[in-house]
Amino acid sequence: MSKKPKRFGKKNKTFSEKIFKILSKSPNKPFNYKQIAAILEVDDTKRRNEIIKDLKILAAQKVIIETEPGKYLVKASGQEVYEGIVDMTSRKTGYFVCDELEHDVFIPFMNLNHALDGDKVKVYIYNKRSSRKPEAEVIEIIERAKTEFVGVIDIQKNFGFVTTANAKMYTDIFVPKNKLNDAQHGDVVLVKLEDWPKKADSPFGSVIKVLGKPGEHDTEIHAILAEYGLPYDFPVEVDAFANKIDTSITQEEIAKRRDMRDVLTFTIDPKDAKDFDDALSFQVLENGNYEIGVHIADVSHYVKEGTILDDEAYKRATSVYLVDRVVPMLPEVLSNFACSLRPHEEKYTFSAIFQLNQKAEVVDSWFGRTVIYSDQRFSYEEAQYIIETKSNTIPAEISLTGNEFKASDAVTQATLKLDELAKILRRKRMAAGAISFDKVEVKFNLNEADEPTGVYFKISKDANHLIEEFMLLANRKVAEFIGKQKKTFVYRIHDEPNEDKLIGLQSVISKFGYSLNFKSKDTISKSLNSLLEEVNGKKEQNLVDTLAIRAMSKARYSTQNIGHYGLAFDYYSHFTSPIRRYPDVMAHRLLQHYLDGGKTVNEDDYEEKCEHSSDMELLAANAERDSVKYMQVKYMEDKKDIEFLGVISGVTEWGIYVEIIENKCEGMVRIREIKEDYYVFDEKQYAYVGEMYKGMLQLGDEVYVKVKNADLVKKQLDYTYLRKKE
Repeated sequence: MSKKPKRFGKKNKTFSEKIFKILSKSPNKPFNYKQIAAILEVDDTKRRNEIIKDLKILAAQKVIIETEPGKYLVKASGQEVYEGIVDMTSRKTGYFVCDELEHDVFIPFMNLNHALDGDKVKVYIYNKRSSRKPEAEVIEIIERAKTEFVGVIDIQKNFGFVTTANAKMYTDIFVPKNKLNDAQHGDVVLVKLEDWPKKADSPFGSVIKVLGKPGEHDTEIHAILAEYGLPYDFPVEVDAFANKIDTSITQEEIAKRRDMRDVLTFTIDPKDAKDFDDALSFQVLENGNYEIGVHIADVSHYVKEGTILDDEAYKRATSVYLVDRVVPMLPEVLSNFACSLRPHEEKYTFSAIFQLNQKAEVVDSWFGRTVIYSDQRFSYEEAQYIIETKSNTIPAEISLTGNEFKASDAVTQATLKLDELAKILRRKRMAAGAISFDKVEVKFNLNEADEPTGVYFKISKDANHLIEEFMLLANRKVAEFIGKQKKTFVYRIHDEPNEDKLIGLQSVISKFGYSLNFKSKDTISKSLNSLLEEVNGKKEQNLVDTLAIRAMSKARYSTQNIGHYGLAFDYYSHFTSPIRRYPDVMAHRLLQHYLDGGKTVNEDDYEEKCEHSSDMELLAANAERDSVKYMQVKYMEDKKDIEFLGVISGVTEWGIYVEIIENKCEGMVRIREIKEDYYVFDEKQYAYVGEMYKGMLQLGDEVYVKVKNADLVKKQLDYTYLRKKE
């Protein structure tokens, strides 16, 4: 675009900027001065003449085009108008994010024009070529990211206002009296944003659900789900449909399948699991090789396309694992019973059966529908005991039943051989450049009222890795089988890491004496693995693990296969958890379709389903993270008299974040409340430096703190700083 009017982006007495916005909102529709005057509510001759004058000036400067006498369009070649996403800050300002632009563009509060966080918008960018940093102004909201919000309602005489705990939501929502839906003052509610009149300070909405009183356990858990638009129960008609499904095992159906009921088969799962997606079978062949079957619940046998059950499963796309409950993708009659591979029951399965030699090389593969009988259910702890002791006598304190028992010699020997083969598979994978993320998971011991009584950490051991390796093998080989046929499939893809984020990670880990090797893709993955190994068990482990994961690209679903960087696989899919993930159901259906000789399916249809599944996975992960934060706050709220040792896990302009070493509960210390010195923020060093005594508070430092405030609604901990560890 040629020279712009100097007054753009500044306060002025002309109509130029408003004219440009009107034309930009409808780039293909020509406007005359009368139409523009009507939109601007100008009805006097003097100001109408100013509009005519400004239209002529803009046309002369080639900002707009006069398509026919008196009618104008925004110039088609202009690059000042873009479409993208609003990313709000907690300070009532935002940034415009767009793939076409190298950098995000600042949006002042006055330029948001009712746009909210995550909204897809059209903006005008001004001061783009001057020495000042460009700024954006929202000229059209194309699509709201969300229209339902969770908050606390403040009811006045004839109306209410809903205020959310989300720092990025800069406005409350006005609710007229006739749309309060029986909400009482102080309730936590789900409110739907319905309208935002041009001159109104707040949007108008209606209460669609009352969730309860703030701070109550069920209220806060339901609020987490509602915040992300996730359900916590099934529609009556879906439950009724599921309950009518014939879940019996019939001879007619068995005849269509490979019968594996006589082959030794068992499951290894968490001790509190109810939905058993997968089982392993094991037998030694006459040639000395091992036949290992990875048997997966045949969900697609029960969940048929086009049914309300399938529609609901697709809509959910994933089960959601909160601290105190699971919100399943499928009704309980399927997830915990019919589809679950429970011990001593015959089950329909979809299987990947491999023949492996002594070097754990796959010499043959078979894919198809089967029927199995699970001989044994193990917890990870029970299987781990067998691996560590080579004994088949499981002691009472580890046993699922609470009683000592003996596993059969056949199951014990199978477990030990599978462990041996899994370790070879893992070594090969790591040598190929896979990255080992065994991030510590925070878990809670809960009493009958779901109150947290203790914190423990879930750590993956050999038994976990055993199952992981054979699930990875099945996922990889199924994807490879179809991928090499060049047919449409649902892949799980993972791009290479963002170099800027890796450089940021390097700047942090260098403070602890670690480094990355940027010479090649291979050296990056090897040095990342070395880093994760070196920090294991050290105070900075959780910080470094978290930052390393953030440096990685986000894995997602797609029909476009680019491989999986983190696993070092050229082909990878999700095939092994159809009870809890919809992409696995799609993978089963497609695999059977192609095994039956079917032609490749429509790629666009499946890409849309992949995007939906990726989006729902992200929402579920956010809800799961929020439930952990909530439970951490709940756990810490009665511990205000206890002194804790923590590590500085974050440094910001307004304070430091401290993570308690013994329980991983993170909270904020506001820098203005630290009185031992006057600290100044040093962004380059991720540190605060004392003006008087020159002391330093930086990432990784160990400090003593106490709980100052525990806010269950905001899921936020505030700490009081005591002193630095000597």
